[in-house]
Amino acid sequence: MAGVAADPLFAQRSFVRFWVARIASASGYQMLTVAVAWQVWDLTRSAMALGLVGLVQFLPKLALMPMAGNWADRFDRRRLVAAAQGLQWLTLVALALASGFRVDSLPLIYALVLVNGIGRTFEMPTSQALLPGLVPLRLLPRAVAMVASAFQVATIAAPALAGFLYAHGPQVVHGIAAALFALAVAMVLGARPIREQARAPAGRSAWQNFVEGLAFVRREKAVLGAISLDMMAVLLGGATALLPIVASEILHTGAWGLGLLRSAPAVGALATSLWLARHPLERRVGPRMFASVAIFGVATIIFGLSTELWLSMVALVVLGAADMVSMVFRGAYIQLATPDAMRGRVGAVNGLFIGASNQLGEFESGVTAAWFGTVPAIVLGGVGTLLVAAVWMRLFPSLARLDRLPRGDA
Repeated sequence: MAGVAADPLFAQRSFVRFWVARIASASGYQMLTVAVAWQVWDLTRSAMALGLVGLVQFLPKLALMPMAGNWADRFDRRRLVAAAQGLQWLTLVALALASGFRVDSLPLIYALVLVNGIGRTFEMPTSQALLPGLVPLRLLPRAVAMVASAFQVATIAAPALAGFLYAHGPQVVHGIAAALFALAVAMVLGARPIREQARAPAGRSAWQNFVEGLAFVRREKAVLGAISLDMMAVLLGGATALLPIVASEILHTGAWGLGLLRSAPAVGALATSLWLARHPLERRVGPRMFASVAIFGVATIIFGLSTELWLSMVALVVLGAADMVSMVFRGAYIQLATPDAMRGRVGAVNGLFIGASNQLGEFESGVTAAWFGTVPAIVLGGVGTLLVAAVWMRLFPSLARLDRLPRGDA
């Protein structure tokens, strides 16, 4: 413990509070995803219905991300994150009550997931923009890796816990997730930035400010390449929406197996994020990122072909480790390459791309599985990821050759 106390990163008390809040909110969200996925599968036995869960979560990002990025640059980021997490807390309380009184239905679940997605739409770019204000910029790459490790701790523990608790009813899972979001709100409100937040100029519409962020991303080719590469790779290679089908019909397990499968990618991601927190990416960051995307694609193919639980979990562990390298690189690079007054809007652009890759990717997986079958959909997604990595190396050569991260705007 003495080594942790002496670590300059953990000497930043506001960062520690933010880190705890990240664990709590990520855990609550992961528990929500497991419970909702199994509820929808129980109600419908439909791959399309599972895919629609992802689409419903993506729609708020598509409609509200410009406003979210604008607010993140104009208002107090700390309070805005707390408000967004508070809205997610309300939806979880409503889901717990609906499940407890057995009035849960597919339209109600979709509606509450939609409102929850509104909260996440505002939380994502604002929390990303808040982080650089909590630590010295020289520590930002390590801070990004530590925040990523917090997310992975949640992704390991929370889905497995939710899978086992689901036996006592979805209301138990939703109730515990609501308590975690309440903790997140308290921790975020206790975090105090170490430098004054630069504010975007007032007097312009949210769309005009968002377009300015888009123009910045378009102008900075390496930033555009990093964001779009991750979007396309996960859009094609992501198969999380199909995990209930894989667990039930291919691996022949129950909710506990679904929890283990959802946790497996986080095992590899956590180990990688902790390594990167102690050994930040300093040289050959571009080539390493492209290599990690290729490994992600290969692991997806192996997962799609597997019929054994242990092999599926190993493939997901490798997939999670590879994805973490790309995630940490992208998070640190975008924050360091962006002026503070624009971090919210650029974060909103990034969040829109991430939403497209995650939630819209779940919808894509559900549709292709309904058309071609579960195994072909996953394998084709892995092949597509490999093709995207090869094409992006040609389209963005400066990113492929990037050696070091920028030093930041301080």
